[in-house]
Amino acid sequence: MASDNDFGLIGLAVMGQNLVLNVESRGFSVSVYNRSADVTDAFVAAHPGRRITGCRTLAEFVGSLAVPRRIMLMVKAGAPVDAVLGQLAPLLDKGDIVIDGGNSLWSDTERRDAQLGAQGLRFVGAGVSGGEEGARKGPSIMPGGPASSWAELRPIFEAIAARVDGQPCVMHIGPGGAGHYVKMVHNGIEYGDMQLICEAYALMQAAGMSAEDMAAVFERWNAGELQSYLIEITARILATRDPETGSPIVDVIQDRAGQKGTGQWTLVSAADCAVVVSTINAAVEARVLSSMKAARVAASARLHGPAPRLAMPAAELVERLHAALYASKIVSYAQGLDLMRTMSEKKGWQLDLGGIAGIWRGGCIIRARFLGRITEAYRADPALSNLMLAPFFEAALNGAQQAWREVVALAVSAGIAVPATSASLAYYDAYRSARLPANLLQAQRDFFGAHTYERVDRPAGQMFHTEWPEVIG
Repeated sequence: MASDNDFGLIGLAVMGQNLVLNVESRGFSVSVYNRSADVTDAFVAAHPGRRITGCRTLAEFVGSLAVPRRIMLMVKAGAPVDAVLGQLAPLLDKGDIVIDGGNSLWSDTERRDAQLGAQGLRFVGAGVSGGEEGARKGPSIMPGGPASSWAELRPIFEAIAARVDGQPCVMHIGPGGAGHYVKMVHNGIEYGDMQLICEAYALMQAAGMSAEDMAAVFERWNAGELQSYLIEITARILATRDPETGSPIVDVIQDRAGQKGTGQWTLVSAADCAVVVSTINAAVEARVLSSMKAARVAASARLHGPAPRLAMPAAELVERLHAALYASKIVSYAQGLDLMRTMSEKKGWQLDLGGIAGIWRGGCIIRARFLGRITEAYRADPALSNLMLAPFFEAALNGAQQAWREVVALAVSAGIAVPATSASLAYYDAYRSARLPANLLQAQRDFFGAHTYERVDRPAGQMFHTEWPEVIG
């Protein structure tokens, strides 16, 4: 058996298998291990002539790799990662690198980094986006961990990553859990993107448009400023028919969405950092509400509202939806980037937001044309406080005003829930307001809890309290 393979991978589910094939196709030799030896044997047998070595034990796997070893785990997040590390770490030598390529919680990655670092090992939490196809053809990769690990991993990761304009969609994100944190926020933005698209679909449907008509709209949008992977696949989904019934496949799919937790993790972190991510929050809540199918069906017979129909001609609606979707998408990204900036400052990660947007242009699920504009915005102003204030996005949001508001008003009037679009507009309106009704809120807090308040006619930071009249009764 070879004892100098370039790369090792543990966990041969579909993502793991595709990553192995990608790495091997770029000229690297790969050792593989799976808890079930039958899976390992079948995978190796299915790819004869490849530089892939199947191993039946972890000791055999470790012994097959050149040092410093570069080992990637593609196992389920949580306890399974700790279980594998517990078995693997005692077999390794100082300086070896272990990469967790799953969707692990960033704080778990920080804990594992500290534990393995104390043993002289280098631990890398690497976000990998692109799904099964991306894993095989070129994902976007977000590795964190010790800076020294990047020199060892760079040749392989740059070789297997997606490329845009000749640039690989991978960079060293930062120390500790930075890589998995950025992947988590990426997934939160993905939640927002998907929900915004679904709300546009719901409004088109309410205007009487057929699935074929909607597919044509999304295909047209994908040729312009809304171009993205999610817009592209939405067009394909709407154009696909169910082989059993002949109906559009989207019409026979149950309206109950699933989720794996990264969106919720994003909300928890945003709350901890006191950062508003209302679009992502609305998207997560929309998935939760969709899962309450039985309750919604029962409520539909008792709670009244207008018929979900729009009288506006389809062509006019589509024009307004384009503007509303684009503006809301900008807000979703602005919120996600603000969260990353805040956490970066809190942890001292020094995240390169422009660079991160750059590696999201290819391979990943949220890849989109306007990510290049985000990179340009942060290159022009690295200290940019909010993406909405970059000249390009400022102009886009100002130009979308009328249509954006009309779409939300139409939806509300027709009783159609558009939580993410509404939340995006509300965030925009609150952020641009020089004065909010929080003055009354502070008065309420001072009334019941003597929490004090600042005055508009006194220097900032000076606190005051009023002796409020007693409540009678």
